[in-house]
Amino acid sequence: MSRLTSLPTALQRALETRQLLKVIAGLTNFDPASVRRIARAAAAGGADLLDIACDPVLVHVAAEASGLPVCVSAVDPELFPAAVAAGAALVEIGNFDAFYPQGRVFGAGEVLELTRRTRTLLPEVVLSVTVPHVLSLDLQEQLAIDLEAAGADLIQTEGGTSARPFSPGALGLIEKAAPTLAAAHALSRVVDLPVLCASGLSAVTLPLAIAAGAAGVGVGSAVNRLGDELAMVAVVRALRESLSTQAAASVAAAS
Repeated sequence: MSRLTSLPTALQRALETRQLLKVIAGLTNFDPASVRRIARAAAAGGADLLDIACDPVLVHVAAEASGLPVCVSAVDPELFPAAVAAGAALVEIGNFDAFYPQGRVFGAGEVLELTRRTRTLLPEVVLSVTVPHVLSLDLQEQLAIDLEAAGADLIQTEGGTSARPFSPGALGLIEKAAPTLAAAHALSRVVDLPVLCASGLSAVTLPLAIAAGAAGVGVGSAVNRLGDELAMVAVVRALRESLSTQAAASVAAAS
């Protein structure tokens, strides 16, 4: 039986219908007040999942503020068990974007080893693993295949930090999302696992992520960089509406 069946029913349904919306508070964001604001906004805007830094205290803060399932992200597997004991529904290795400005790069071998260590520590917990965008697409594909064999349950893409958009408006947003969209397209075709497309996405590009093969999307800076909670809610609602419009269009095309 798939470990995904251990997730809350609503979260399973969001994956099955390819409409999962994850709001990312930030792997390096350990500020409880900030996480609380983002959590409230995510819930009010219609998100399905909240992704936070791996800390048991933050798990309680996020769950209480939002009522949403909580995913904890880290690059140290030994941090995960305490967060799971605090109530995290799933764990994630990555997202690595926060480390690239520091010159820290994660190779395929290291990500695979982190996955194996996490699976040993938490054999029954749902595990999402980010595939580093610094790898060429063929190497990303091979890593995704290896991660599936090593026990990953979800694969996540990234790429927003490597994008260099040079156009204004919608075209610039598409340029920003191009690396993670390309990864979603490639990886969703080589593994049987759900692929989450994240990093550099916006309401304009969320439908493109689903069309590329993603089962869901993760959005961080478009929400968490905002200082005003009402503005965060508005952005999350726009993201939710964008996904819902894509779903409706897919149903109409299939009928």
